[in-house]
Amino acid sequence: MSSAFQLTGPTKPNLQAFPAQPPDMAMPTHSDLGPRTQGGTLQSSEVPGISTAGPTFVTSSTPGNKTVDLFPVLPICVCDLTPSACDINCCCDSDCYLLHPRTVFSFCLPGSVRSASWVCVDNSLIFRSNSPFPSRVFMDSNGIKQFCVHVNNSRLNYLQKLQKVNATNFQALATEFGGESFTSTSQTQSPSSFYRAGDPILTYFPKWSVISLLRQPAGVGAGGLCAKSNPAGFLESKSTTCARFFKNLADSCTSDPALNAASYYNFTVLKVPRGMSDLQNMELQVPVTPVSQAGSPVLAGNTCQNVVAQVIYEIETNGTFGIQKVSVSFGQTNLTVEPGTSLQQDFIIHFRAFQQSTAASLTGSRSGNPGYIVGKPLLVLTGDMRHSMTLLQSQGDGTCSIKRHEVQFGVNAISGCKLRLKRVDCSHLQQELYQALHGSPRPEHIAIFGNADPAQKGEWTQILSRNYSVSAMHCTSCCVIPVSLEIQILWAYIGLQSNPQAHVSGARFLYQLQSIQDSQPKTEVPLKTVVTFVDITQKPEPPRGQPRMDWKYPFDFFFPFKMAFSRGEGSQKGSIFPIIILCLLLLGVLNHRD
Repeated sequence: MSSAFQLTGPTKPNLQAFPAQPPDMAMPTHSDLGPRTQGGTLQSSEVPGISTAGPTFVTSSTPGNKTVDLFPVLPICVCDLTPSACDINCCCDSDCYLLHPRTVFSFCLPGSVRSASWVCVDNSLIFRSNSPFPSRVFMDSNGIKQFCVHVNNSRLNYLQKLQKVNATNFQALATEFGGESFTSTSQTQSPSSFYRAGDPILTYFPKWSVISLLRQPAGVGAGGLCAKSNPAGFLESKSTTCARFFKNLADSCTSDPALNAASYYNFTVLKVPRGMSDLQNMELQVPVTPVSQAGSPVLAGNTCQNVVAQVIYEIETNGTFGIQKVSVSFGQTNLTVEPGTSLQQDFIIHFRAFQQSTAASLTGSRSGNPGYIVGKPLLVLTGDMRHSMTLLQSQGDGTCSIKRHEVQFGVNAISGCKLRLKRVDCSHLQQELYQALHGSPRPEHIAIFGNADPAQKGEWTQILSRNYSVSAMHCTSCCVIPVSLEIQILWAYIGLQSNPQAHVSGARFLYQLQSIQDSQPKTEVPLKTVVTFVDITQKPEPPRGQPRMDWKYPFDFFFPFKMAFSRGEGSQKGSIFPIIILCLLLLGVLNHRD
């Protein structure tokens, strides 16, 4: 940083340096940076340890008294994961159509605002600033004004190079960097004029004049029993699965509302929470429209027909104007009336921008932009089809389910189940077990970044594969089958150290094989799938720190010394006699003071 300040006196200032983060990100607030005013002033935000209470001014030091954009627009929006839709707490997402995002979002995700570094001194020391960098005046917690300069921090712009991973160095990197694979209180608030991200969605039953919440049943406990009280959150697109068990399905078939499609749309949805205060105003209510007609449950002999197995809500929103349209579609099935009958139900809620095209809404969400975000689906490619990597999922009785667990980036997981075998030959048995372990279709490539495009083959890397046997059975009538799959993912951070991006360096399928005798066919085979993520980031040496401020004494501080030196050089060139006399005088003064 090249800057200069003129001080009011020779006092050495108390220099304070603050972390490399923008002042407006010191703590979550519900207001954005204030608008610029005439004369080159801005409304200041908060700096760690500094309060902006009282009259606080922000001054631009550029020529012409022009305003300076302290936080310019980011070149990429890393949290924009859903095309043509608003991502929660992503303050740089243009699809949210929000002038002030923090009026809706409780905080801004890291990377959605630009990082900044500030250097501050006591404002009383500054007479005039001629620094080329933007400056502000803040008030600290003790009520003392602080003069702060926005500086360029080289640490925020340091790049991490891409590390190459192949079959040769995969095991070495996994061994070097790997470790152990495994080791809300609700608050009642008054109705607001709009929904905030995560707020429960209000519903109204005109028949009973009852206000309730839009529910999304979720599984709880080891058996995944349906908890119907789980509320759906505004702008939170997600899916849940749960199980229902019936003691007497013959009675529950027509009496249980959870099995009847009509119970999922016999209400209206409030556009905004303030609709509670005027329930007679139909303009503040949105009806739930079925996409197609769904029949009511009917008990026909020993079968309960038209039972709801899947519910999908499509909700269109328009920023702070709230919910504009709600539609629902169903998947139905038939159940046989017998003791211990169970039903697995899926509940899906999807939010999209109002009047967004259906084709755009069907586009899969990104898992990062560009780098992966922890907890987002791990993307794989089979041919030209993009989908998510999955693991085995068991049913209530421990057998393998048709549904599978979605692998989340950065989350180690293990799952298992028992697969019931059919009486088939060895080759078909092997094919069935391999398909059960890695899923169908088999993943061929894995996305390097969370926003990988299936059409760009360079954005995907091939998944390596390896088999190893745990039983050495030498027989002529044996069938070698896979019983376990370990998915090893090597990943690393690259890019700016202030906003690193996670990418997948390589992936490998490690199958565990076992031999069984054909003469003793098994009816069930226990299977296991494991996924482990290994961070192989090699952090570079940090760059040197910022240059220190060059504080200078007043220009006449050394005047007596300069005069003595110049006199000595003029009268007796090369003599040190004047210097010795001056040192003795100073020593005598210091001793006299002691």
